Amino acid sequence: MSELKKHISDTLKTAMRAKEKQRVTVIRTILSECKKIEIDERIELDDARVLAVLDKMNKQRKDSNQQFIDGGREDLAKIEQEEMVIISEFLPTPLTDDEVGEIVKAAITETGASSMQQMGAVMAIVKPQVQGRADMAQISKQVKAQLG
Repeated sequence: MSELKKHISDTLKTAMRAKEKQRVTVIRTILSECKKIEIDERIELDDARVLAVLDKMNKQRKDSNQQFIDGGREDLAKIEQEEMVIISEFLPTPLTDDEVGEIVKAAITETGASSMQQMGAVMAIVKPQVQGRADMAQISKQVKAQLG
């Protein structure tokens, strides 16, 4: 079992003992998503893959939160916000814009990319380094800016 997944399971047990209902629900959802992938693909998830699951869940909450705010449903937006806080506890510290810029610059140098046609190669190197620590849309903008 991956260290991150074990940490999530331990946190679930602690939350259950403390009777933190919403926290238990969110953590169970995280573990459920991980288990679903493990069963579907017949694999044991590593930390990188668990991070990808957490990142995806956080992004879904962020999108839903925005839709609820746009629709005037502050009550539902608040729930999504609270879930994002719980999911974020298991994500590594976010990268600063400068750190992201350095990673992108290093990937461009490594690939020798000089045009937008090589953006995929740059993104392939950058993505594993920033998974769960930066928004991929922001990464994409940085890559375009440096290649453009």
